[in-house]
Amino acid sequence: MTLSAESYLATVTETMNRVAASQREAVGRAADLLADAIRADGVVHAFGTGHSEALSMEIAGRAGGLVPTNKIALRDLVLLGGAPVDLLGPTLERDPTVAHRLYELAPVRPQDVFVVASNSGVNGAIVEFATLVKERGHGLVAITSAQHSGRMTSRHPSGRKLADVADVVLDNGAPYGDATLPLPGGGAVGAVSSITAALLAQQITVEVVARLLAAGEQPPVYLSANIAGGDEHNNALEARYAGRIRRGS
Repeated sequence: MTLSAESYLATVTETMNRVAASQREAVGRAADLLADAIRADGVVHAFGTGHSEALSMEIAGRAGGLVPTNKIALRDLVLLGGAPVDLLGPTLERDPTVAHRLYELAPVRPQDVFVVASNSGVNGAIVEFATLVKERGHGLVAITSAQHSGRMTSRHPSGRKLADVADVVLDNGAPYGDATLPLPGGGAVGAVSSITAALLAQQITVEVVARLLAAGEQPPVYLSANIAGGDEHNNALEARYAGRIRRGS
C-alpha cells in the first residue's frame, strides 16, 4: 500500500464502515443502558487513559453531547486528590491501586453508569476501575480493540481484561498496535482507534437522544458555547446536575 494521506483516508473509511456495521447491535445496547440511567436521574461517567482519554472528551461536555456526563482522568489524583504531580507518568495506567482513589474522587451516585475506553484493555488501572464499577452495581460500557486486546496478556492481577468485565463491549476495529500503514523498515503509521472510538461515542449519544425523545422526554443536550445563547442554555441544564458533573479538569 502506498504511504500517503489518501491511503490513510481509504483505510480509515473502510475501518469506520466495518465498525459501524459490526457494532450496530452493541451500540443499541449501550444506548439502552445510558438512556435508562439518564431517565433515572443518573450521570454518565467516562474514563480512559493515554489516548483513550479522547473518548472521555467525546462523551462529556461537548457541543451536541449529553449534559449529565462527567469525565474522569488520572490527573484527578493530583487536581482533586492532592497527590504530588510526579505521580503522573506513562506507566501510571498500569497501577491498579489508583482505581479506588479515582472512584472515591468522582461524584458518583448509585444510578450512574460508566463508559470506559482502553485500546488494549489490559492495563491495571483500567481493569481495576472497571471491576470496581461493577462491584458497586453500576452499568458499564467498554470500548476497546478486540484484535489488540486478544493478543495481549492482562497486566491486572486477576488476569482479566476490560472486555471481561463490561456489560456491553464495543470493538473499535483498530489492529494490533493501532497504526494501520506498514513502514518499509518495520512498524506502522496512521493510528485509527481515536477516530473509531469517537464514531462509536457519537453514535451512542445519538441513539440515547433518540430513545429519550421516543419516551416523550426532552434530552439534556449541549449547545456550542461559542454560539449566541449557548452559555445560557448550557448553564441552565448544568444546574440540574450541580456537584455531579465536572468541566474543569
